[in-house]
Amino acid sequence: MVIVQHEDFDVAALLAGLRERTAGSAGAIVTFTGYVRDYAENAATASLFLEHYPGMCEREIESLCATAQSRWRVQECLVVHRVGELRNAEQIVFVAAASAHRGDAFQACEYIIDALKTRAPFWKRETLASGERFWVQQRDADADKTRSWEQSSSTRDHK
Repeated sequence: MVIVQHEDFDVAALLAGLRERTAGSAGAIVTFTGYVRDYAENAATASLFLEHYPGMCEREIESLCATAQSRWRVQECLVVHRVGELRNAEQIVFVAAASAHRGDAFQACEYIIDALKTRAPFWKRETLASGERFWVQQRDADADKTRSWEQSSSTRDHK
């Protein structure tokens, strides 16, 4: 399940819903919650504005979830990503993977968040406390991490 929305989300409610949907089959649910933080070195972030390509963004995240489910024994993946103007320290993304075993859930969750950062069409504009604004550039380390998942699919594949 993939949700892109402006509104904040309730982590406990999302987890409870996932537990209910996977009752009896999931022995582990791994979650990741990301928050708006200071991106610029030595400068405080006031807010982060996220734009996305509607439709295409959701399809790309659904594709990442499908890949995770094909590579690991995962019953369900859940991604909630916010867009719009977000203040520093607000929740920005929630990723969860439910599996019979913790190893599959951990790897699927980590893969989704890593690939989401480089493959999903989101654009981030940071506003500093000083009022300065700039577009956040993709980090080489994030692209390298996604490439490592793609290149090592055969060594990480458990099915």
